[in-house]
Amino acid sequence: QVQLVESGGGLVQPGGSLRLSCAASGFTLDYYAIGWFRQAPGKEREGVSCISSSDDNIYYADSVKGRFTISRDNAKNTVYLQMNSLKPEDTAVYNCATVFECTPSGVRSGANDYWGQGTQVTVSA
Repeated sequence: QVQLVESGGGLVQPGGSLRLSCAASGFTLDYYAIGWFRQAPGKEREGVSCISSSDDNIYYADSVKGRFTISRDNAKNTVYLQMNSLKPEDTAVYNCATVFECTPSGVRSGANDYWGQGTQVTVSA
């Protein structure tokens, strides 16, 4: 069964850190470009970051650049999103997904992407 499972979300104070994990089962993640997306209530889904299958392309949205770091551990079949200096505006449901394309300019979803169920991140005092 092909599955992506996110974990690591939670409640954190402004300025705090969280590390999200995106673990794959049923397929090998290192053959895919992986993206992290988020959606806050009442807002459109935003592509936050992505990493290409060869790790030579990485993208960050301007809103998270310098604070978030994406990485992958192929041995664990997992992609991570380290989030530092969190702000209340980072509050959202975060999803990982295989993506059609990851370039330094952006992330593009495809029709056949795999998506996880999402993990809630809440940044609040």
